[in-house]
Amino acid sequence: MYGVILGKNSELSRAEFYSFGRRFGLKVKSIEEEHNWIVFESKPSVERYFRWIGGSLKLVRIVGEGEEALEELEYSRLFTVSLYGKSDWKLWRKLGSEIKKRFKEEGSAKFFKPAKTYAMPAELILKGFPEVKDFVFLFREDGSFLVGETIRVTDPFELKKLDVERPVQKPILSIPPRLARIMVNLTEVRKGSFLDPFCGIGTVVQEFVLQGLTAYGSDRDEGQIRDAKKNLTWLRKEFRLKNSAHLEVCDARKLKKCFRQRFDAIVTEPYLGKPLKRHPSRGEAIKLANELDRFYYSVFESFADVLKRNGKVVFVFPAYKLSGGGIYRKERKWLVKLGFEVLGRYPDYEERHRVVRDIHVLRYRG
Repeated sequence: MYGVILGKNSELSRAEFYSFGRRFGLKVKSIEEEHNWIVFESKPSVERYFRWIGGSLKLVRIVGEGEEALEELEYSRLFTVSLYGKSDWKLWRKLGSEIKKRFKEEGSAKFFKPAKTYAMPAELILKGFPEVKDFVFLFREDGSFLVGETIRVTDPFELKKLDVERPVQKPILSIPPRLARIMVNLTEVRKGSFLDPFCGIGTVVQEFVLQGLTAYGSDRDEGQIRDAKKNLTWLRKEFRLKNSAHLEVCDARKLKKCFRQRFDAIVTEPYLGKPLKRHPSRGEAIKLANELDRFYYSVFESFADVLKRNGKVVFVFPAYKLSGGGIYRKERKWLVKLGFEVLGRYPDYEERHRVVRDIHVLRYRG
């Protein structure tokens, strides 16, 4: 039995986790869930594939329930304690001291204090994970808890490297590598041809290549394609990859002129409009969305020309944080008219953002 610790956008992380399980054929079966964790049964191969998840933080092996489970923890000279569902430093110290006392028969041990009552992956890696252990306590609302040990973490240093060490960077305009990984998992497509028709400097295409997928990218800006090629050259050298991607200068509204084959999945973030200087009113948000939809309609017409039947699309539409509070997320009935079924919608944003990513997962019915 395993547990997974979800990221800060728990709705998106939860959706990605189940899509990830189906994508890799892991036969995930949920046992119980709280806001920021899921306990589940799965094939053991979840341990091998966990590196390809973007929105979750830790994979935990559950060893038992309640204080009796402390007897099942394996000795470590240095360890920490992570509490989920509780934020209580007194409880944190008590549990750490109890584990240390139980380890006394096997040798000296000490535990370190993380920034919060749980250790983040970066803290664990810097301390020497997996030799340094992270003992996890998953608290239910009634105060009972499950006990486990972290066995895998997402590597924030690799994700940062994919972003800030590549030769061409555009931090304001580029999608974060972590989100690119999430979006690839949301397709639930394990093998096949993947296209990003708004590839920019190549963040999503990088993820295709890293995962060994048949990768294609396009952008109508020739300069962006040059930059994407520079980044892919760096990626292949830095990660010692043999595969690469096919990149084309192409208008996303005319894809069949550039690509002869059909794709299993399209994953992309398009142009989301001009940066906003203030939060719009509802009326202004509706106008902004409608103006962009004229462009997006022709883009989805083009998608229909190059997607296989039942092919998947993960597409970022803009939503808007309103001046009066709340978020405007447009319903797009025209997607059905063009043959696309909406399977899920997930908002993703920071508090400072005015434009919200409204991530759509779609299936092309043809």
